[in-house]
Amino acid sequence: MELLRERLGRSLFTRVAGPSGPVTRARIHGTPGPRWFGPERPIRTVHGDASMFIGGLRALLLQSLHPLAMAAVAAHSGYRGDPWGRLQRTSTFLAVTTYGVADDAQRAVDQVRAVHERVRGTTPDGEPYHAADPHLLGWVHVAEVDSFLTAHQRFGAHPLDAAGCDAYVADTARVAAALGVTDPPRDRAGLAARLAAYRPELRATREAREAARFILLRPPLPWIARGPYAVLGANAVSTLPLWARSLLGLPYLPGVEETFVRASGHALTRTIRWAMAPPPPVR
Repeated sequence: MELLRERLGRSLFTRVAGPSGPVTRARIHGTPGPRWFGPERPIRTVHGDASMFIGGLRALLLQSLHPLAMAAVAAHSGYRGDPWGRLQRTSTFLAVTTYGVADDAQRAVDQVRAVHERVRGTTPDGEPYHAADPHLLGWVHVAEVDSFLTAHQRFGAHPLDAAGCDAYVADTARVAAALGVTDPPRDRAGLAARLAAYRPELRATREAREAARFILLRPPLPWIARGPYAVLGANAVSTLPLWARSLLGLPYLPGVEETFVRASGHALTRTIRWAMAPPPPVR
């Protein structure tokens, strides 16, 4: 069983973190120095849990509903040609800003801001977009935070209490502000209000529906991995608000989702958590 755990954990970690993942992890966790977030902060609890696999898929689906954000992703991110590279860059950014020393976290933010500054274009409907626009960054942020927190509260090993949820939103606001988001929400009430404020801007464009099909139905995975991935996708969809599912044309199966789908999500996240148990701390 230990050999199985190691092989499965190594395979998952390589997918998420890339071939240089072990070296990057050692640097992030082993470098001495002050950090943005201490070990007691809820952002470490949420971002270190297997529920992030579900939360990450949910975030991609929800973020796609803003036409300007989706146009930027479709034209500049290379999510179809290099989806694993995009995942690895995103996971590394989350790890560095959550667990790394403050200087490395700031460098990671500066690099992302430089990339955002270069990403400009026009949607198929003629609307201009700029990835560094604070309003657009704000949508990406709130969709991501809402997704990570929602998945964690349902599938996390240690769901947060009410104060912990507010503290998580406040923790993520520090990273968002560094990235250029104006006045990011700092508690759950503010997060819900900000999400509601974006609703009139959201719609399912052709690019958004194509991205949903790619994410859910055509992942670049070997056949042996598609069953577990389908479980992750089904649970990501089940945690979306009904209005978002309706826009993307995703089904709602009452009864089945609350029983079979949710139970499969708990079983799979427990398996991932077991397989990816962290290595012994660096001495």
